[in-house]
Amino acid sequence: MTVLAGVRAAIIDLDGTMLDTLPDFQVAINRMRADFDLAPISQQQIGLMVGKGSEHLIHSVLSLDYNEAALAPLLAPALASYQRHYLDINGQHSALYPDVIAGLQALRAQGLRLACVTNKPIAFAKPLLEMKGLAPYFELVYGGDSLPRKKPDPLPLQTVCRDFAMAPATVVAIGDSQNDAMAARAAGCPVLTVPYGYNHGQAIHATDSDGIVDTLLDAANQIRFHN
Repeated sequence: MTVLAGVRAAIIDLDGTMLDTLPDFQVAINRMRADFDLAPISQQQIGLMVGKGSEHLIHSVLSLDYNEAALAPLLAPALASYQRHYLDINGQHSALYPDVIAGLQALRAQGLRLACVTNKPIAFAKPLLEMKGLAPYFELVYGGDSLPRKKPDPLPLQTVCRDFAMAPATVVAIGDSQNDAMAARAAGCPVLTVPYGYNHGQAIHATDSDGIVDTLLDAANQIRFHN
């Protein structure tokens, strides 16, 4: 992966990359659904919907029960219900993936600057990073509502590159989905993907990335090998 030569920073996704947050999503979504007298849904169903921001998630959840016309007036109150419930349980049911802390430590030990860019609202992302002991590793954190556009738009990655005063070719994105890969490609950043995340139910091998890494520690080792 010669594309990793010269990498000096990493932009790392949150849900499906560092943390398995599907159990949190399921609890909050099903509490919201109960508020609207709707039956609970499974983690498997939710896993196909996450990754594109809260508005898209709740729209997808409501689409299981309502057509577009009936859904429209429910979207705002359902989103407010979901956000209230998510804040109540944020992080309580989620877990770190293997070698996340070791990977972050290895990246920092190599002198890489780190940013977390997620489509999760910033009010959810920052407390979650703190709770799981991840916050100290990151200089920057951008949520899905921190900027005018979210991944797969390149704006969040471009913003990190500007903040770090680094060329995109020296900033690698690491994520679990095509959103991460598309944003990185559009921003001119190299991109590595992990195989264990959500990716909207699609195989990560079909995603246009510069390589699949088993863990964040594997990513750190790949970067060190090429620098």
